[in-house]
Amino acid sequence: MASRLRFPDMYRSAFAKNSGWFLFWGVLLAALGIVAVGAAAFTTLLTVVVLGFLLFIGGCIMLLDTFSFWRGKAGSFFVHLVFALLYLAVGIILMNNPVEGSVSLTLIIGVFYLVAGMYRLIFNTMIQMPRWGWGFFNGLISLLLGILILSSWPQSSLFIIGLFVGIDLFFAGMFYIMASFAARSLR
Repeated sequence: MASRLRFPDMYRSAFAKNSGWFLFWGVLLAALGIVAVGAAAFTTLLTVVVLGFLLFIGGCIMLLDTFSFWRGKAGSFFVHLVFALLYLAVGIILMNNPVEGSVSLTLIIGVFYLVAGMYRLIFNTMIQMPRWGWGFFNGLISLLLGILILSSWPQSSLFIIGLFVGIDLFFAGMFYIMASFAARSLR
């Protein structure tokens, strides 16, 4: 039989002191979730373009590192060069073809939510913070989102990323709001 870990007493005062921040982040995340759901197709395309941009910037940095540090180091130079060019290529592809990129990203996000949901369920069952049921519920929602994404892929790739990211943001915000109420009760 597995033992359950409890919320450590040494964190209770810091948890109680930050109730205002928990409430702030909770309201912000919930509001962002509502906006993301309302503009699901835009959120999807924006997510793909931003990810492409970040990969492109990462590729530029890796390319600079390859020629500044790895030059002259034979095999390592070529491995780093290949990875830098891969980052650059994927970034450019995602920025130039966000609709097609959303199909691939939908699959990746579906797998992510499946794994994140299982992790959140296990974590919140083992580490039972005050009002831990909300964290467990957030894990259950994430797991269900992963299952729904993978079951409707690729037909709904254009809007599913924005819709499910918005739903997840909303429930993560609700978890922070409930954590804020729990923290205030510890004062």
